[in-house]
Amino acid sequence: MTATKSGQNHIEVFVANEQSEESLDEGTWAELLKNALNHQGIKGAAEISLIFVDETTIASLNERFLKHHGPTDVLSFPIEDNDVFVGRNPDGSSKGPTPGQLSQEMPLLLGDIVICPQVAAANAPGHRSEIHDGSTQDELALLVVHGALHILGMDHENESEAVIMEAKEQEILAKYYRT
Repeated sequence: MTATKSGQNHIEVFVANEQSEESLDEGTWAELLKNALNHQGIKGAAEISLIFVDETTIASLNERFLKHHGPTDVLSFPIEDNDVFVGRNPDGSSKGPTPGQLSQEMPLLLGDIVICPQVAAANAPGHRSEIHDGSTQDELALLVVHGALHILGMDHENESEAVIMEAKEQEILAKYYRT
């Protein structure tokens, strides 16, 4: 596991690569995640985990928390919120931190993002566009940002939410990934 700390914002990203099918540069994804969180207003000390797993593991998590069969590409598990049973998250219990939690003294525990690089690699060619080259790297970048936005309470359950979330993803990717 690798932990990286952002200098000014003290966002600590714990990265665990628990799969061996796809080669990863953990530092790249930790930095993108920190930038996405910073872009969305996370200030002060915060902690988040970014975990890369195999298809069997993500399928098990998908079944356990969402009751969906088979592997998926990304799951987000926000952990710090006083609300119960709100938002569309794997455990159905959180919609992300509240604004008052964004600048507290104690580290803000944001949660965990779990990504399956194998599923990302399989899905990547189907997402080829002017802004996505169809590579696994572009797909992983999208999933890191997508997972971060879910951690912070964004969703895409209906069309208006999806439009807002996709625009925010592209804004963050354009600024911090596609430079």
